[in-house]
Parts: sequence; C-alpha cells; structure tokens
Amino acid sequence: MTEYDLDAVDREILYALQQEARNLSSGDIAERTEASSSTVRKRIQRLESEGIIKSYSADIDYTKSGYPIRMLLFCTAAIPERGDYIEEALEIPGVISVQELVTGEENLLVTAVGETDRDITPVAQELSDLGLTITDEVLVRSHEATTFDEFSDE
Repeated sequence: MTEYDLDAVDREILYALQQEARNLSSGDIAERTEASSSTVRKRIQRLESEGIIKSYSADIDYTKSGYPIRMLLFCTAAIPERGDYIEEALEIPGVISVQELVTGEENLLVTAVGETDRDITPVAQELSDLGLTITDEVLVRSHEATTFDEFSDE
C-alpha cells in the first residue's frame, strides 16, 4: 500500500463519515465539501481501496444489548510474534477488539464483553491457550468515543 496524501475534500469526507456514515449520502457530503456527488463517490472508493476507510460498523451499546461486562485484558507476547496473535484473538467468542501496543511489557490489549464476569474467564483461558500472558485485567464502567477533529476544516 502506498502513502496517500489526504486533501481537504478527503479529510471532510472522513470527518463526515465518522460522524454518521449510515445517514449521509454522497450528495449530503458533497454539500459539505463543495464537490460533486460523483467526486465524493469516487473519493470514497479511493479511500476504501487505499485502506484508509477500513470498514463501516455500528457503534453498539453493549450494556443496553445485554452484555454489561466490558473487560480490558492486557497481554504480553514475544515482540516479533505479537501481531501474529491478532486474528486468532479476534476469533474468540466475546472478543470485540485487539490493539497492538508498541511500548511497555504489555503489547496486546484485548477488549471482551459478556453478560457476567464468568463470560470473561473462557476468553482469558483461550488467550492463554494461544500463548499469551495476561498481565492485567480492567473492568470498564463506560466507553465513549468521538470523531477525530483534524479531518474537519472547521
């Protein structure tokens, strides 16, 4: 993949999609960017093909959907192998994300959800069975996210 230089139109497209990808048409985004709808569609396709837009997903409130336990599991793997564990960890039922960390002893952060704390135990066991060492577990009370403002010209 080559390095892609984002211009003002690309950044505004990314900002708009972060805010509400599901509810915006290319025409809506075109109004924000002062570009045509066809230009916006082509730009979105290019951002997808360059891997800048990786996917579109729903922001789920796991507590309201019956999975109130969110656990962060800090794991350690051999540095040359830490990236090799990501796909396998994502296949474990209950795991919703894996982040590769590049500093510190803990170099993988696994987020899992469940109905009760007993649902997290099998996740921890499977991570251990993969060869990861769990060095810390943190129970999360709430999680909120926002858009990355650097994509907006405002």
